[in-house]
Amino acid sequence: MGYVSTAAHVGGSQVLSIIPTTIAEGNFIGKTVGEELKVSTMQDKIWKMLDNFDAFIALPAGIGTLEENFQISSWA
Repeated sequence: MGYVSTAAHVGGSQVLSIIPTTIAEGNFIGKTVGEELKVSTMQDKIWKMLDNFDAFIALPAGIGTLEENFQISSWA
């Protein structure tokens, strides 16, 4: 996901990373590009995604990514 967000940012697109605080503080992610928004829960992350994004891209990852994709698809 980092390569895609970096390429979009370099190409002039706006990049917003929405990250739960526990993940951001645990150093589980690398350096982010663009704007970073920290939220308290995964549920808050999904709501913020729905409020801020026009499109979603689901990249290969784990079960959590699939869950987010299904929730966003059903709520949109």
